[in-house]
Amino acid sequence: MSEGRRRPTEAALVLADGEVFEGEAFGAEPVGGVATGEVVFNTVLSGYQEVITDPSYAGQIITFTVSHVGNYGISDEDHESWRPFCRGVVVRDLARRHSSWRANDDLDSLLRARGVPGITGIDTRRLTRHLRDAGAMPGAFGTAELSTLVAAAAGEPGTDGVDLVSAVTRDAPTTVASSGGSRRLVAFDFGIKKTIVNHLTVLGEVIIVPASTSAADVLAMDPDGVFLSNGPGDPEPLVDVRSQIHALLGAVPIFGICLGHQLLAGTIGAETYKLPFGHHGGNHPVRNLTTGAVEITSQNHNYCVAEGSIPTAELTHVNLNDQTVEGIRCLDMPAFSVQYHPEAGPGPHDSRYLFDGFEDLMSRVRGPASGGVA
Repeated sequence: MSEGRRRPTEAALVLADGEVFEGEAFGAEPVGGVATGEVVFNTVLSGYQEVITDPSYAGQIITFTVSHVGNYGISDEDHESWRPFCRGVVVRDLARRHSSWRANDDLDSLLRARGVPGITGIDTRRLTRHLRDAGAMPGAFGTAELSTLVAAAAGEPGTDGVDLVSAVTRDAPTTVASSGGSRRLVAFDFGIKKTIVNHLTVLGEVIIVPASTSAADVLAMDPDGVFLSNGPGDPEPLVDVRSQIHALLGAVPIFGICLGHQLLAGTIGAETYKLPFGHHGGNHPVRNLTTGAVEITSQNHNYCVAEGSIPTAELTHVNLNDQTVEGIRCLDMPAFSVQYHPEAGPGPHDSRYLFDGFEDLMSRVRGPASGGVA
């Protein structure tokens, strides 16, 4: 047992349908011995730190399907946000000691410091198979009595119809300096990841604004382009955000990722629906319908745009696992979006060309960037 690691304490995970999984507690001690949230599973083989610190997991309990988690510790350089927003972490086998020259902490210590509870020793294969059959659902875990956990799981509302963006967005605009390009970009923070910001700064200066920022305030910044970020939960409650996007459409080039994709699509009339257990992983095959190429992609979403519900946009990318919509391009205005994560933090880099596509779109609408793009 690594230095500072607590002695094992029995814990249990209970799903809303009554399924029970036994394990041991790690991470932070939840209030009253109970943590609740929507239980989902992620199939990445590495990158657990980036997943846990992705704000898109607000309201959710993350189950890792890979057997061993924590092997290479934690590096401050790999955080995707200033803190985790997930409700908890479920693993099969938490590494007793980590090994990496980059590590400055271990997973257990990170979760304890940031107030995130975890449970280890869970049969994650059985849990994942159950979630695949029954769908993602509310759950509760912790050290409380089983009856308490059962009641908590039954009372957890999940993410449907809940505005989770307001819990993760920043309070005031933040400017991040360019790392090469000369554009000025405005990025809506619906739960934006650090790796996305890093890619955008290659194009130019990035002004990251709260989700509640008005279209008028955005246009007053005279941006070359507007970025709609990833974020957690259901796009349906974000009515005011869609109204601001509507006011920006046609006035400035727009690029959206994940929740930003769903909000762009919803603004132009698309329907969205909840997937049975979502797409969470770093190995989803997506076909680019323009080139015919297959890209292996990083994904993290529970909601999806309904195919055929947008007459003013063309389908550009399709998920080859279930044929769901993965990308659109507006036909009558300069805007496009993808459901997956081309920044890949973590994940493969096949789709990073989309950031170059954003520059191409801005060049056609706003003219070439002065000084070019690095």
